[in-house]
Amino acid sequence: MIRRLAFVFCSTLLVCCAAAAQTTLNGAGATFPYPIYSKWFSEYHNQHPDIQINYQSIGSGGGIRQVLAGTVDFGASDGPMTDDQLSQAKTKIYHIPTVLGSVVPVYNLPGVSTELKFTPQVLSDIFVGKIVNWNDPAIAKVNPGVKFPNQPVLVVHRSDGSGTTYCFTDYLSKISNDWRSGPGKGTSVKWPVGLGAKGNEGVSGMVRQMEGSIGYVELIYAVQNKMSYGSMQNASGNFVKASLDSTAAAAASVKSMPPDFRVSITNAPGKDAYPISTFTWLLIPAQAKEASKQKIILDFLNWMLDSGESMAAQLTYAPLPQEVATKVRATVKQIH
Repeated sequence: MIRRLAFVFCSTLLVCCAAAAQTTLNGAGATFPYPIYSKWFSEYHNQHPDIQINYQSIGSGGGIRQVLAGTVDFGASDGPMTDDQLSQAKTKIYHIPTVLGSVVPVYNLPGVSTELKFTPQVLSDIFVGKIVNWNDPAIAKVNPGVKFPNQPVLVVHRSDGSGTTYCFTDYLSKISNDWRSGPGKGTSVKWPVGLGAKGNEGVSGMVRQMEGSIGYVELIYAVQNKMSYGSMQNASGNFVKASLDSTAAAAASVKSMPPDFRVSITNAPGKDAYPISTFTWLLIPAQAKEASKQKIILDFLNWMLDSGESMAAQLTYAPLPQEVATKVRATVKQIH
């Protein structure tokens, strides 16, 4: 009996020790890359059962706040941190680009089966509140043959701090004087019109529920939810639909990547470039609270570059261009 109790005690102790040996990393931020991050973290855990990576998809603004507060091991954002935000950090924060994605205008317009086209001016005028009805002549002009209903345009935008919003408003600020001198660009702006929803998930859900609505989401959310989304007229005057190739074409416009990787590729030149494209970044503090966690983070980043990038395309993200991946690898070596 004593031997049996001793065996049970030892077995329990081993289980407890095994559980205690597991290391958990906590991250938070962008909803834009959540589908690929979720896949990566799950796959990495399968290969390293003693490591658990938890990620809260709370929006880029929340991710930046938490990484500055030191309440997470890493953050994530689709909009680069500003110089002012970086100056508030207790340690250097590295921007590590992970993949590229596109932001698309999604709409719910029953009876209209033709894929809609949007010029920069039309898109800006919708979100600034100048175009208020779907049968507006400006929309009809770029969509000849489409019979638009006499129906109000219902704008849906993000209510939370969002890198998707940063990408979208960065684009609008480049192509519209009204937008540049009005709301401007940022993870959160004062919207002239519309209803707010939280996350790409929230915007997708609201647009699907409201007839006559239009919003903006990352491409994977439009694809997964089988939503209608339009093609955009790019800087070369061509109408381009968001895709892996058109996103990669936008990335190719970067002739010289800055050392800190904080770069905008919206309204990129090139006949095939999709104009509302962006890199998305992991925000990695130079000094972790625990050295063991820092080692795991660096190992994950190298795994991402070696194995994770090949998983991007199946979720409609574009992998990093090879020359960018090479520079990222060199930067990872500098993090201690």
